[in-house]
Parts: sequence; C-alpha cells; structure tokens
Amino acid sequence: MSAAAVWSVDPRTGKRREQVATEATAAGVDRAVRAAHATRESLADRTVRAAFLRTAADLLDASADEVVAAADAETALGVPRLTGELARTSAQLRSFAAVVEDGAYLDVRIDLPDPTAVPPRPDLRRWKIPLGVVAVYAASNFPLAFSVPGGDTASALAAGCPVVVKAHPDHPATSELAAALLRRAAVKAGLPEDVVVLVHGFDAGVELVRHPLVAAVGFTGSVRGGRALFDAAVARPVPIPFHGELGSLNPVVVTPGAVAERAEETGAGLAGSMTLGAGQFCTKPGFVLAPAGPDGDRFLAALTEGVAQAAPAVLLDHRMRTAFVDGVTERAALDGVGAPVVPGAAAEHTVTPGVLTVDAARLAAGEHALLLEECFGPVTVVARYTDEAEIAAVLGRLPGNLTATLHCADEDPAAPGLLAALTPLAGRVLVGGWPTGVAVAAAQHHGGPYPATTSTATSVGATAIERWLRPVAYQSTPLHLLPPELRDAPEA
Repeated sequence: MSAAAVWSVDPRTGKRREQVATEATAAGVDRAVRAAHATRESLADRTVRAAFLRTAADLLDASADEVVAAADAETALGVPRLTGELARTSAQLRSFAAVVEDGAYLDVRIDLPDPTAVPPRPDLRRWKIPLGVVAVYAASNFPLAFSVPGGDTASALAAGCPVVVKAHPDHPATSELAAALLRRAAVKAGLPEDVVVLVHGFDAGVELVRHPLVAAVGFTGSVRGGRALFDAAVARPVPIPFHGELGSLNPVVVTPGAVAERAEETGAGLAGSMTLGAGQFCTKPGFVLAPAGPDGDRFLAALTEGVAQAAPAVLLDHRMRTAFVDGVTERAALDGVGAPVVPGAAAEHTVTPGVLTVDAARLAAGEHALLLEECFGPVTVVARYTDEAEIAAVLGRLPGNLTATLHCADEDPAAPGLLAALTPLAGRVLVGGWPTGVAVAAAQHHGGPYPATTSTATSVGATAIERWLRPVAYQSTPLHLLPPELRDAPEA
C-alpha cells in the first residue's frame, strides 16, 4: 500500500493547495529516528552548535517573505502576526546560541576530595549531558515559534540533542520549508543535515513516541492528543520524559476596586486579548471572575462593545471551526448562561467572537463544569460574583493553567489573598496586563499544573534547555579522562 499524501489546505476556502509530502510509515519513522540518532556525536562541540543556531536564524530571516507567505496561506493568521512570529523564532534560536556559549546550563559542580569529612569525600565532578534524540510535535496555532524551528527544537539542539519533528497537518508546506532551512543551516555549520528530520502523519506521531531511540518528547497541542502520547511515553519498556503543553483556561480575577478605578479600560483590554489571533493563543483569557453591581456592569459593557466590534475570523482549520461552534453552542444552552455577544458560525469559513456570562454562585455550587474547560477560539466566560467567598469557591474548582491574572486597585486589601489563591493554579501569575504574549527571557516560565503541562518545566526561555539534559557525576576520575568543562581551572 502506498503512503498517504499530505496536502496543504487553505483554511480561508477549505480547498487543497498542493501535495507537499507523504505520511511516514513505521519503517520511515524508524529511518528518520536512526538517521537523527547517528548525528549525536557531531553535536558535541558547543562552538559548532552555537554557530548552527545562529545560521538557522539567519537563513530564516533571509527567507522571511517566503516563510511568512507559506504560513499565511496555510493558517490565515495574517502577514503582520506571522512576521512578528518569525522574528520571535529567529530570536529564540540566537538566544539559545548565547546560552550554549555561556555554558551555565551545564550546571558544573566540583567538590574536591576531603578525607576529613564525615563520611570522607572523594573527588566529585558533576555536569549535565544531552538525553539523545528528541521528538518534537509541532503546534497548530504557532507554525513557526512552536513548530519545526520553534522553541522545543531550538532548546533541544542547544542541549546537543538531534530532533525529529512531527509536522502539524495544518501547515505541512511551512514545515517542509522550515525544515529545509534548518537542514541547510546544519550543513553550513559543518554538521550532518539529519540533526533535524521531519516526518508527517498521525500514525507517524504514534510510532515516534514509541521508538526505542527517542529519549524525550516536546509536545504542544490538545489535552486529548497530548494525554494519549504522554500515556504511550510512560508505558514504554523504558519510559521517557514527556514535556507536553495541553490546554489552559487562563483565569482572570477582577476586583471591585479595579472596576471602580478603570472598568472601561479593563473591559477593552480583555476584549483585545481574548480576540487576539482569533482567540487561538494558548494563553487566551478564557474565564473571568468579575464583580456584580454597577461598576461590574461598566466593565462588562466595555468588554461586549470591544468584542462586538471584532471582525469575523478564520480559524486554523475547519475541524477547529466545528469544535468551536459546537463548544459555544453547548455552553450558551446551559441554564442561566447569557450571551451579551453571541459567539458562533459566521460565513462558511469564519466564526464570530463572543462573550458568555453566568452567576458565579452557580459555579461555586458545582454546576456547569463545562464552563471551566478551555474552548479554543474567540470566546470568554464572565462569571459575576457577589463576595470573596464565591471567588474562593470557584477558584477551588479550576484545573491547572499556564497563566492566572489579577486586576486590582492600588493598595487593594483583597490583592494579597487573591494573589496567594491564584499562585497554585498557574505557572505565570500576572498583576495587571493580559497573558497573551510570552516574553522570551531567562526569568520566563511557560508551563503550569496539569493539564496545562505534563511536567514542571518551561517551554519558553533559557531554562527550557533543562528538559533535554540529565546530570552525571564523575568520581575519582583522572583529569585527562574528563571533559574540558570538568577539569581544574589552570593556575593563574
């Protein structure tokens, strides 16, 4: 039987654009993983790795027009958004090049021998080494920054791990183009091109996580798909780390003091954040606790005005469009749920954003659990509370999240308690502002309690490299056998 064709599809029309590849068979996945595995030693030189990452960034930037055009044709995310995403992607690659050169990620620790210690201490030298081949599963909503040339790939390569990427079916042509640029960068830097290998197909993704030479996984996608792969990763004869980003509601709490001071500003800000990118950001604020009363009414009015003015949007594919329409229809039909702006289907290929409302007391009483689940797309749920007890009860029912946001007044007496209540729920806690937009920085953490992620690691920022490393300690080892980083510093 011949391998199935992989087609590029235009989400604006639902029509096929071109065949760009074929789905990898089990034998094809095996060849891909073995080819990547064979390149491990070539990645040992940190200077070469850093040069490779910078060359990859340069080639992506030099091909910006072609890359952005391909991504826009397959995702409908728009040239301005994708131009910014490409800049973020190349910046990530350069950032990890600097991390590699700095070497602090190796976490070198040296304890010299001390026979007087209790118990006596031998010579111990510890650092971190790469795990091996990393399987990366590309995201639908970020065809560049969280896909083939994105943060998982960049951090794994920086750690010295070859990468096999399972392309997302929503942007196969973009994936092929990006993979070709990375492979060309590898050759220019003096590395084998198979330090990065690309495969396509659902079955290929399942085979990949089970392959005995795959040492770790980076995944960005749905709870259902991610959990299935996570279960496969830990059920292997030799379980492997699975760093998955699965889903997030990203709750927001707005205090009475905040709406008294700036109801309109806060409502407009929420409207902009939850409709950004057609609500297809993993950090979209999808659930808001806001006060009842006149000031809360002003906040809700500003939110509904902003959302009502947003244009209909094309989602990443028709499957997601159907899921969004079905999801908001089911939520809006729940008893006591209002829709100041009705979300749902617009023209054949678009959706309209919307706002749903409910009394927080219903959620506090255990009703409508569906409203506490992520709905991917441009919708947010506003639960209106009457006192802090309702806030506490609802927060107690929330799952883990990537972000949690607090909007409060200056010197707000409720702020310390609410911040303490939000902190266990998320990996990034904001006071003011909105969670869409994730800065690439050393102090960043993009992760959170399950189901936001399956581990405590971050997928953004310098410490994302730690996912692909493991510590090794050498004891009483002659200096000439040690890697250079673990030898004694030369005498001054």
